[in-house]
Parts: sequence; C-alpha cells; structure tokens
Amino acid sequence: MPSNVIMPQMGESIFEGTITRWLKNVGDRVERDEPLFEISTDKVDSEIPASASGILREILFQEGATVEINTVVAIIDDEGGAIPDSTEAGDAVSPKESEQPPERNLRTEGADPRRGPRSSPLVRRMAQEEGIDLREVEGTGLGGRITKRDILNYLSERERIAEVARPLVQQAQQGLPAAPSVQDEIVPMTAMRRSIAEHMIDSRRTSAHVTTIFEVDMTAIVRLRKENADEFGRREGFKLSLTPFFVKGVADTLKDFPILNASIVGNDIVYKKEINLGVAVALDWGLIVPVIRQAQSKTLVGLAREVADLAHRARQKKLSPDEVGGGTFTLTNPGVFGSLIGTPIINQPQVAILCVGAITKRAVVINDAIAIRSMAYLSLTFDHRLIDGAMADRFLSSLKVRLEGWSDTIA
Repeated sequence: MPSNVIMPQMGESIFEGTITRWLKNVGDRVERDEPLFEISTDKVDSEIPASASGILREILFQEGATVEINTVVAIIDDEGGAIPDSTEAGDAVSPKESEQPPERNLRTEGADPRRGPRSSPLVRRMAQEEGIDLREVEGTGLGGRITKRDILNYLSERERIAEVARPLVQQAQQGLPAAPSVQDEIVPMTAMRRSIAEHMIDSRRTSAHVTTIFEVDMTAIVRLRKENADEFGRREGFKLSLTPFFVKGVADTLKDFPILNASIVGNDIVYKKEINLGVAVALDWGLIVPVIRQAQSKTLVGLAREVADLAHRARQKKLSPDEVGGGTFTLTNPGVFGSLIGTPIINQPQVAILCVGAITKRAVVINDAIAIRSMAYLSLTFDHRLIDGAMADRFLSSLKVRLEGWSDTIA
C-alpha cells in the first residue's frame, strides 16, 4: 500500500525545514528506517529515515525547498500500485492543498490582501523595524507565506550586497577598474551557513562583546590524561580527550559564578538553575553546538562519554534539535586546530563563551626557575551589559586555579 512521507517536526519550536539533499532517486528501493533525505532547520541538520519500505514513486519537493511540518514530501509504494490522494495521511497536506492552504495550516498569518503577502505578526513587526517592504521578500513558507527565516535571509542578502557594493562605489569614485573578476566563483550559502551567519550577526547586534584572556598551566591534567589513556580507552571504548576536563572545570566554576550562567530578558536577569553546557563541534560543512544538560551533576567520566557521543552523532547528522538548544554557556576549542587565542562571538541568549587555545609546551618561570610546562590560553568573551570585567576575571581566575590544581583521579 502506498505511504506518504511527511516533513517531520524536529523540535517544539520548529515549524518548517529545508530539504537539502535527497539520498534516494525516484524508482529506487527504500527500506524502512533507511536515511531517505536530509533537512536543515534553524537549529540542526538531520537525516530523515523512510517511514516505510518500498519503491520511491514520487518526490514532491526538490532540494532547496522549504517545507512546513506535516506536509507530504514524497510517496513510497510498497506494491507498485496507484498513488493515493496524499490527504489520507492525517494532518499532512498535498502540494495542491499547499497552494491554497486551509485555515488550520496557516496558524495566524494575516492573509488579508490589504496587508500584502501572508506573514505573521512577528514577521510584520520585524519588517517594520528594519524598513522592509514585504512585497520585496520571497516567501518560502506554505502558500508563499513569509517566514522569520525569509526576513533574516533578506537582511543578510541586503547587508551582503551593501558590503560588495561599497568598494565598487569607492573604486568608481576613484576612477579604478571594477571588481570582482569574471574568473571568480560564486556559490550560494548552504542553509546551515546562512543560519550561522544570521545568528552571529544577531549576537553582535545584541551583546556588548568584551574578551579577557588568562594563561593556564595544564601540566597536571596533561600528565593525568597520559597516565590513564590506555586503561581508559580499553574500559570505555574511546579515547579520552582534554575537552571533558575543561567542561568539568567550567561546570564546577559556574556554580560559584551564577551570573555567567544567566541571560537577559528585557530589563530582567534570568539566572539558570541548570548548567547546560554547549560544546562547539566543527563539521566539514559548518559548526554545531550540542548541549550537555545538567553538567553540574556529572562526573568527569560521564562528561567524557557525553562529549564523545554528541560529537560523533553531530558528524553523522544524528542529533535532534532538542540536543542543540537550551544551552546556558558555551565552550569552543579551536586549540585542536592549533589556534592559540580566539575571541568568539557569544551564543545568544547566553552571556558568555569560553575559548580554549592549543596546549603547547613552553618555558615558564616557576619560583624564579625556568621550567618546561604545558600551557594554554583561555579567552572568555562576555556580555558587558550584564558582566563587568572584574567579575569575568574572577571567574577565569577561579577556573585557572581549579585546572592547575587538578587532583581528581579518573574513576
């Protein structure tokens, strides 16, 4: 019997996804739970498994299409019979229905033609604040609805065009030849890259970014890891990295500095009771920040297991949106690529982010004697709207003492 494949809801606050790649072609055999297509939301990229076994008879939305949840995107026929009316799939809607969506699928859209294109009150408010004529924005939502992502994409494109045009105008004013060269390659951003760009620009607009840097002696931790590496690998089945030590150190230090585990809502400060640490993972196609929840209550080994698992599933596109949302503080580690010092952008709505530089052996002075130690730079970027420099330095100083005096064993 033919089965409808629908766009799933990948999180409580997610109402649409962009199809980035079909992993099967029309006519291919598909097994139930086998990856069928990839989607990108504003939180995560994911592989979506087939809901049934059979032959992929029809693909209703091509790569690059942004589709609302519960919309039929493909049809799998296990017997090779006639294709059914896709309205049989409960709340799912067919492409024909999406051209004139029923009221229940529009939510609150303001479809009055006197208001222009379909959009939500949030979208109309954003357009008004940014001076955008909604008639100039291409809607990718159901029935041509203009979504928040469409507005953000429009703003990003407007800024990009302005940035490109600025040097061209200057060159023209100075009588210089125009650029870019005809040999240059122009490639559209991926959905994830656009989402990252929008998030970073929004953070810069929101927070007053300041960075403070401390140097930390990691010799004790490096030695402890080396002494326990082989036994830990045999017991746990994966290598022990240095990242869990930083995660544990940050989680314990945040207990004493709750203002760094907070957020700003209007004129109020929201102190988070749970310490949910985001750990940035570099991917070949972008960056993602899975979250370790209630990190304050977990052991070093427990954190090591979770860091390894989240990083592995992030690279396999197996994370759910819930696993990359709700972070209260973020840790990024460009040191694995050799970077010594970084000044990262705060991951909104958080108020601070810690950057770990490469651990390198250097000659340092200890008790008026020169010694070779494993040293690293820790950079804390914080939101100066809430956190003063003295508080940020006290936090890093406390973390430094904790890391340099590490005495815990690896249980």
